[in-house]
Amino acid sequence: MQKPFDSPWTILDLIQWTTTYFKSHQIDSPRLTVELLLAHVLGIDRIELYMRFDQPLSSEELARFKGLIKRRLKREPVAYILGRKDFWDMTFEVDKNVLIPRPETEFLVEAALQWIPERADERRMRIIELGTGSGAIIISLAAERPGHIFYASDSNVGALAVASRNAADNQLAGKVRFFAGSWFAPIQPAIEFDLIISNPPYIPVDEIPGLAPEINRYEPQAALNGGNEGFSAINYIIQNAPPYLGRGGGLLLEIGNGQRETAEALIKHTAGIDFMNVIKDYAGCDRVITAVRNP
Repeated sequence: MQKPFDSPWTILDLIQWTTTYFKSHQIDSPRLTVELLLAHVLGIDRIELYMRFDQPLSSEELARFKGLIKRRLKREPVAYILGRKDFWDMTFEVDKNVLIPRPETEFLVEAALQWIPERADERRMRIIELGTGSGAIIISLAAERPGHIFYASDSNVGALAVASRNAADNQLAGKVRFFAGSWFAPIQPAIEFDLIISNPPYIPVDEIPGLAPEINRYEPQAALNGGNEGFSAINYIIQNAPPYLGRGGGLLLEIGNGQRETAEALIKHTAGIDFMNVIKDYAGCDRVITAVRNP
């Protein structure tokens, strides 16, 4: 960075200069990105930047900010740089062991909440999330529906460590039982659940290189790679879910755009469950497919 007369860099100077710099390097949401990174360096809320425009940065703060700029220019996601991501009015720790929670995944949370009674007085439901990652989905459900029983599995022990910390950080330590293992493997022999949910990998493997660098360079491939057609995990979960569902229990899966027809056919050809419906997101894309265990 260069500045006339070698005068101190103020917050406003840095916001203006770095926004222009990010624009020239095709960084998405340049102004927002600058403000998030700068607030992180200063240890303040983003809104406070606007009350401190004339505040100069120390040499140490400026050096730290430069380091974050370099990381973003390499297309590292802002969430990984900050080490956190907001989801469902909560804040979750994220690192490279876990997929960054997306806004569209909140539709999966909303769909699950329709299945779980607000009160657990009459019957406590058992809910499990497969491939929990950061734990954002199951922890959000546990926060909204206290009194029910929540489980989550993941094959990545690093992800489970993140999820466990997120439960504790959101005052839900011990409210979600985490298991290490792939999909249903940690719950052998089968026990019955009232609800099985998952945001499985559903991106066709040959499409991953064409994704934004923020995704294909940094996010965990195992959480993205859905196999040749994008249905490896989806098919496995659908085919293996019936023995783990109680009568009338639900199966809720997030799916990718254009995957409804195949996912629906997989459910209809699986004994023990019936297709229910598909929920669209705000963009009009099919986002959550639901099925129910035969009575």
